[in-house]
Amino acid sequence: MNTVRRGLSNGVVQAFLVVVGLVWVTPLAGLFLSSLRSAQDTATGGWWTVFASPGQLSFDNYSALLKNAGITQAFWNTVLISVPTTVLVVVLAALAGYAFAWLDFPGREAIFLVVVALLVVPVQIGLLPVAKLFGQLGLFGTIPGVVLFHVAYGLPFAVFLLRNYFAELPKEMLEAARMDGGSEWRIFTRLILPVGRPAIASLAIFQFLWVWNDMLVALLFADSSSQPLTVQLQSQIRQFGSNIDVLAPGAFVSLVVPVAVFFAFQRHFVQGVMAGSVK
Repeated sequence: MNTVRRGLSNGVVQAFLVVVGLVWVTPLAGLFLSSLRSAQDTATGGWWTVFASPGQLSFDNYSALLKNAGITQAFWNTVLISVPTTVLVVVLAALAGYAFAWLDFPGREAIFLVVVALLVVPVQIGLLPVAKLFGQLGLFGTIPGVVLFHVAYGLPFAVFLLRNYFAELPKEMLEAARMDGGSEWRIFTRLILPVGRPAIASLAIFQFLWVWNDMLVALLFADSSSQPLTVQLQSQIRQFGSNIDVLAPGAFVSLVVPVAVFFAFQRHFVQGVMAGSVK
């Protein structure tokens, strides 16, 4: 009887997960199918009509997208903003996290409290003062300016996350490494980074997704030559309104990249979540 109950329970859970998965995938599938339809087909019926008329599907929209200079330039701008920002945040946060967790230096606790306090500062508060500062430095409207802003506001959470993860590592492990003659840099690169890979991968995923999907910061700090894909798509909507044949494939490309990044690092992400929940 217990076996039957467990089987039914597992079956219900699996059915529920399948339904949740279908609900999550349906908008993505609908967007993809819409991106393969012409503007005329989209105006006459929903994307589900392709199952009755598969002849509607073609890659003409993606060919037109590749010829759209604004969209393609915005895509590469997004890459040039997201990748350096993610790398800088992860590297700097890992160094700071190790220092706050295992190095003794004057004012360590006070500085860490300042970092924690910065977590509650809304990003909107710094938009205008930083914009004025970047204008004086010649960084306003440039990709480096957008990157620096994202790095500055991404570091407090990143340092807090990695510091707490590194602090949970066994103290004996580091003491043994020091007794073997390992320098702090060698311990950090050969011991801390490999052991902390799940947390670092989780941080990299969160940071990349946040920067890739950002529009608020880019809308203010990026000019027409450095604006990312989110701003360019919004601009296309404002200018043309009904050009779904460009917007649908552009939106799908904008969506599929972070999804691909997430699934590429999902194993490390799950390890990081489990490491943070199981002591």
